[in-house]
Amino acid sequence: MSFVKKNIKWLMLLISVLVAVAINLAPVPAGIKPEGWRLLAIFVGTIVAIISQALPMGALTLIALTATVITHTLTLKEALSGFSNPIIWLVALAFFISRGFILTGLGSRAAYLFMRLLGKSTLGLGYGMMATDLVLAPAIPSVTARAGAVIYPILNGLSRAFHSESQHHTSRRISSYLTQVSFQGSCVTSAMFLTAMAGNPLIRQIAAKAGVELTWGLWALAAIVPGLLSLLLLPLLLHKIYPPQVTRTPEAKAMAVAELKKMGKMSGKEWTMLSVFILLVGLWAGESIFKISATAAALIGLSILLITKVLTWKDLLEEKGAWDIFVWLSILVMLANYLYEFGVTNLLSEWVVANVAGMNWMVAFLIIALAYYFAHYFFASNMAHIGALYSPFLLLAIAVGTPPIVAALTLAFFSNLFGSLTHYGCGQAPIFFGAHHVDIREWWKLGFVCSVVNIVIWLGLGSVWWKVIGLW
Repeated sequence: MSFVKKNIKWLMLLISVLVAVAINLAPVPAGIKPEGWRLLAIFVGTIVAIISQALPMGALTLIALTATVITHTLTLKEALSGFSNPIIWLVALAFFISRGFILTGLGSRAAYLFMRLLGKSTLGLGYGMMATDLVLAPAIPSVTARAGAVIYPILNGLSRAFHSESQHHTSRRISSYLTQVSFQGSCVTSAMFLTAMAGNPLIRQIAAKAGVELTWGLWALAAIVPGLLSLLLLPLLLHKIYPPQVTRTPEAKAMAVAELKKMGKMSGKEWTMLSVFILLVGLWAGESIFKISATAAALIGLSILLITKVLTWKDLLEEKGAWDIFVWLSILVMLANYLYEFGVTNLLSEWVVANVAGMNWMVAFLIIALAYYFAHYFFASNMAHIGALYSPFLLLAIAVGTPPIVAALTLAFFSNLFGSLTHYGCGQAPIFFGAHHVDIREWWKLGFVCSVVNIVIWLGLGSVWWKVIGLW
């Protein structure tokens, strides 16, 4: 038993290799090229390894890229094609830009402003946390960075100020409630903008392969009504089913005033950062009007920040998360693209369509969407889930008659919302859970309840809103 514990990562890596070999040795289905079947074996083995966290994701995807070349599944040029993908560059550029919010202190200033405005009660503080996240989400694609660099430090300060700390077993005073509100809210805000979570541009890329164009403006328009409703209802719901012991918090407002006074007036760099943020949101929202792609707009914004020295080249080099995601996301996108090119992703959809023939598309899509959502219990990463299942489930949904844009957007929104289920399901989850203000049992229970509420809101009211704006 001790041997297994000591070598668990290597054993999981071995299992992923065996899975890949087993698929590769299986008979190749009719209509699939041998190269496509080998690519599927490499892809599935990689996803299994990612789920098991056998090695860092960047290392695993590099191994996968190597495997595609040495097995003659892809040429070297084809294997490296993902690194020239504009969507991948958009993610990396947005990561660089988001660093400006942290370094200038603009993100923290926004949080304290909301705290000063809404901080008289614990419920108000919850809304303040969500409002901060909502404001920052369009320009910070790393929800982990938003949670870790802006929201969590302020949550930590409030915990100390109200003597609500896990080591003293006083988390239920306010910290438990605020932790859940902040965490649940981060999953919702990530679903509301194309640039709010690193996996969203990957979704856009996959959807485009299926003939569905998801622009920044369309994504935001479709998400605004269900997203705002979720942000309004979740703090109230959690206040009811997981109430804080302290409900009045005048000290929080005083704390915010003191912190803002300490920060002083907005600096020139903060004003520049704010101006670039407004410019970017305008260019992204008006992509079809200005004829400037989202990636080109991000290049413009980053160039301004470099010219004005809000950011330096050294700052960009130190943004390790951006370079890390640039590598593994490029490779995952490349794998997904060639699985589509080889026709592999059509296999599952054809099989399911044959088995659900005659079923009403709404019923069939509901089953598909819920299966996609709750499969996240088996994933420790939104990106791994998206890379493994978004494409086949999208093709399935379209094949059973779901309007393509509705299928693509619903699964896209769910690709963010399902992160709220567990304490390991998305990048920000370990940050909030690591404070130990909420135990695992409560975390899973609250995650499931909030997920049901989100599903009802986004599929219920959301579908009505999408009908109003003419999406189906």
